[in-house]
Amino acid sequence: MEGCLRVGQAAPDFTATAVADQEFKTLKLSDYRGKYVVLFFYPLDFTFVCPTEITAFSDRVEEFSKIDTEILGVSVDSEFSHLAWIQTDRKEGGIGDINYPLVSDIKKEISNAYNVLDPEAGVALRGLFIVDKEGVVQHATVNNLSFGRSVDETLRTLKAIQYVQSHPDEVCPAGWQEGDKTMVPDPKKSKVYFSAV
Repeated sequence: MEGCLRVGQAAPDFTATAVADQEFKTLKLSDYRGKYVVLFFYPLDFTFVCPTEITAFSDRVEEFSKIDTEILGVSVDSEFSHLAWIQTDRKEGGIGDINYPLVSDIKKEISNAYNVLDPEAGVALRGLFIVDKEGVVQHATVNNLSFGRSVDETLRTLKAIQYVQSHPDEVCPAGWQEGDKTMVPDPKKSKVYFSAV
């Protein structure tokens, strides 16, 4: 894994084939400029933890849409594998119809650009990136292969990012949830928050 993608840097752009609404389409990350994007990588189609994550995000896609956010899933599988997995019922180990595109990274270039490619396994680790409207990475997490991610935590983090971007004079404390108190990052003004906790 060469290079080191960091929060605050531009998200590496890519053009790739994706499966959306059971059709192949060419997708470009920069086409989503002006919206937030949750870009998540997963190891392989037809596995065990992956379908639980993919369907969990799909089942709650409306919550992301309401806050101007698109979801993209990426793995090193071909678009044909993605389509076969989508066309397989959930009870049979498939994912059924899902509400966002699955991107094919068969050449492993996207996984490499986002620094999540496990060279030994030849698959992407469970990387998740939140890209803002300007195309800048605001959040990045990477899980090892054997445990999945939380849609709730992704939504919470996304809302915190959106809050501080629309309120640049405030910051969100640990565990902040929508509607909670924030603080002003100033030695004196922050005491208003700390005196209330």
